[in-house]
Amino acid sequence: MGRVKSNLKNLVDAKGKSIREVAKEIDYRFESVRQLYNDDSRQFPRDLLVKLCAYFSCDIGDILKYVEDEEETPPA
Repeated sequence: MGRVKSNLKNLVDAKGKSIREVAKEIDYRFESVRQLYNDDSRQFPRDLLVKLCAYFSCDIGDILKYVEDEEETPPA
């Protein structure tokens, strides 16, 4: 079984910002943004995803990715 993985770190780093700056600029709780940045979120608040999509001018698929678990990948 796969999982949903956050790609927020790559987006924030590419923009040359800190997570604290992003949280302030989108007017959202730092801790929630930090959890998503570090891929520690168990839930994905819709309002946070909407703000991040608008901030980065991207689609939700640019923030969240579905990845297969490595242990389930058959050997080549």
